[in-house]
Amino acid sequence: MSESERDERGRFSAKHSDDEVLAAVQKHGPAGTTEVAEELGIKRPSADYRLRQLETDGKVESKMIGNSLAWSLTPETET
Repeated sequence: MSESERDERGRFSAKHSDDEVLAAVQKHGPAGTTEVAEELGIKRPSADYRLRQLETDGKVESKMIGNSLAWSLTPETET
C-alpha cells in the first residue's frame, strides 16, 4: 500500500465502510468470517478484525458454532 492510503495517525485506512461490512453480514447472516471476507474481497484476518470492532461497537454479535464464529447483526442494527 502506498503512503496515501494511511490516515493522519499513519494507520492504513479501511478499504470498506462499516456499512459495507454490515451488508455482507446481513447478506449471509448468520455469516462466517470467511464468507464476509470473500464477499468484500479481503483476507480473513482483516474481516475478523473489522467484525470484532463492530462487535465492540454493538453493531454485530457473534456466536460459537462448533469451532467457528457466526456473525449476525444486533437487533438495533437490523434494518
